[in-house]
Amino acid sequence: MRLFIALGLPTEIRESLAMLRGGIAGARWVDPENMHLTLRFVGDADGGQIHDLDAELSAIRLWSFDLTLSGLGTFERRQRIHMLWAGIETSPVLLDLRERVEAASVRAGFGPEGRKYKPHVTLARFKHGSGPEIGAYLTANNHFSEGPFPVESFTLFRSHLGHGGARYEVVQNYQLESAYA
Repeated sequence: MRLFIALGLPTEIRESLAMLRGGIAGARWVDPENMHLTLRFVGDADGGQIHDLDAELSAIRLWSFDLTLSGLGTFERRQRIHMLWAGIETSPVLLDLRERVEAASVRAGFGPEGRKYKPHVTLARFKHGSGPEIGAYLTANNHFSEGPFPVESFTLFRSHLGHGGARYEVVQNYQLESAYA
């Protein structure tokens, strides 16, 4: 099973992000139902590893918190833009949760992720890099902001890869302690 750990997004946040779709040739836009904020990519795992990971993630104790989406950006690979994303306002609690998820994953037998964590929500991917309109798109939309919205849980997802793109299945949800009680 191919796994990752992420924050699901409320419907109204995904709808707002979906309004940003369009206007860039060659973009493969993420379906709104697949929009999420990855905490850690796990990769392939068998049943025993999933059990160990579930036990470690279940032990995480943290208060729920709020997040705000803010701004847009891109990731480059070999000097070509390959991804468009919505950013997250700085959140020490999010970074704490990410560190706890990373530590739990390592304790469950998965190697350290190795890359620097940059919280974001992927909006589009580009197979051969983006066209020249990406600069105009970013200028027109970079004041994007949405939220705050409550984060009350995180989720272990299974990723099913296929010709029509990835499909995500919830394996397990992990509730955070309620700060709203």
